[in-house]
Amino acid sequence: MSTEDTIINKLQIALEPQHLEVINESHKHNVPPGSESHFKVIAVADVFTGKMLIARHRMINQALQDELQGSVHALSLHTLTPEEWSKLDKAPESPPCMGGGKTS
Repeated sequence: MSTEDTIINKLQIALEPQHLEVINESHKHNVPPGSESHFKVIAVADVFTGKMLIARHRMINQALQDELQGSVHALSLHTLTPEEWSKLDKAPESPPCMGGGKTS
């Protein structure tokens, strides 16, 4: 099972989201082709209602603790309630990679 599939499965169980996107953004970074090290997660779930952003992120970090101690180097997290999600056209874009010696 790929790292992306593992992340999806674990977050489905932990959050029971109404909407979940896990996007491998490793190709935007200075890593070998085919890497699974940088991900953007867009999670929309009722479980986030009434929780501050830090608590939402901690929920995801807890669910993915094994991956974060292993091959996953970075997560861009967009954690929204269904009401918050309904007010957006789309999730924010991830910023460009500025580290790791990548020049373009």
